[in-house]
Amino acid sequence: MSMLPSGLLRSLALLRWFAVAGQALTILVAVHALALPFPALPLWGGVAALAVFNLWAAPRARRLVQTSTREALLHVLVDVAELTWMIAWSGGAMNPFASLLLLPLALAAVAMPWRAVLVVLLACGGGYALSAALGPPLPHLHGVFGDTLDLHLWGMAANFVVSGAVVAGFLSRLAQTLHAREQELARLREQFARREGIVALATHAAAVAHELNTPLGTLTLMLEDALADAPAGSERRADAQLMAALVDECRDRVRQLARPADELRAAQPRSLREVLDQLVERWRLLRPAVHLQRSDELPAELAVDWDSGIGHLLQALLNNAADASQAAGSSCVELALAWHDGWLRGSVRDFGAGLDAGAAVLPGRLFQSSKPDGLGLGLVLSHATVERLGGVLAMDAADGGGVRVRFELPVTGADA
Repeated sequence: MSMLPSGLLRSLALLRWFAVAGQALTILVAVHALALPFPALPLWGGVAALAVFNLWAAPRARRLVQTSTREALLHVLVDVAELTWMIAWSGGAMNPFASLLLLPLALAAVAMPWRAVLVVLLACGGGYALSAALGPPLPHLHGVFGDTLDLHLWGMAANFVVSGAVVAGFLSRLAQTLHAREQELARLREQFARREGIVALATHAAAVAHELNTPLGTLTLMLEDALADAPAGSERRADAQLMAALVDECRDRVRQLARPADELRAAQPRSLREVLDQLVERWRLLRPAVHLQRSDELPAELAVDWDSGIGHLLQALLNNAADASQAAGSSCVELALAWHDGWLRGSVRDFGAGLDAGAAVLPGRLFQSSKPDGLGLGLVLSHATVERLGGVLAMDAADGGGVRVRFELPVTGADA
């Protein structure tokens, strides 16, 4: 049979506790206060049986994420059986609360498949017929609460209030559950679309990597010749050395693009401080005009299971911060890193124009950039990396202007 959300069982368990309390109060009023000729022992036995069943059902409903239609149907049939028992011992069809048998049917019709609803319909109809056939007659007492309303009318009024409260409460709870599921589905659709675009981008990047390998090799040979011809200590030689270093960096990046994704993502034991130092130095080589202010709280000797995606995340965040600062006429970027209890926490702060209140903080689509010459990849890829690693990425306005991007990533020790 099909699966249902366990929220249905939790709602039934909550309503069952209200039923236990309401039935106990009704027995006290009808049997003990009004002295109606109903047998107290079977009625109290029905309340006790429902309470015992719910002592098992309520904790189980809290543990489950999903439940089968068969199990949900069993819970509803238990409620129908208990309600039939209570009505049969308290006047049968003459009991003004006999129409409460419609409530399990209404709840099932809202949340369960039609075959299960049909079973509940037959059970409720059978329960009503059984209570009508076996139930003792209910005394029709007039003037119990005054000259205008008799006991039956008071019971009908109470039944209306109880039925309305149960239906309204259940439907409101169901509407909240459906709204939450719609939001989750929308988030998953957005995440799927973003990842689909990233996969397509990665496929294209791997193809481009092979195409770039040849011209980069040619540039390397030309720079070697230029270095051989340039006089030692000359400005021309220094420029050629810088260009050679940049070309080598580009070739390393191209080789990484062509490597299998599983090999890139495989966590490798690395010294945390050493690998972060290497990342920062490589970035400084690519952005020599930017002044990076770095503060660390990292253990001196700590080997961690390093994921290469963390390096890509830091590079993307630093590049975005550098672009934002330079667009505002500043050359400063701040980087803070700390490691504590298996989490790498950091922040990257720029000195740019700050947050745009009308723009999305974390864009959900590729190739949408707020920069005139941007590709719209930095934040999206950063967000995707954080999602894959199970971390957190947040953005807020920095004190004194600019934007601060904070991240938390699980980075466990290699011996953990």
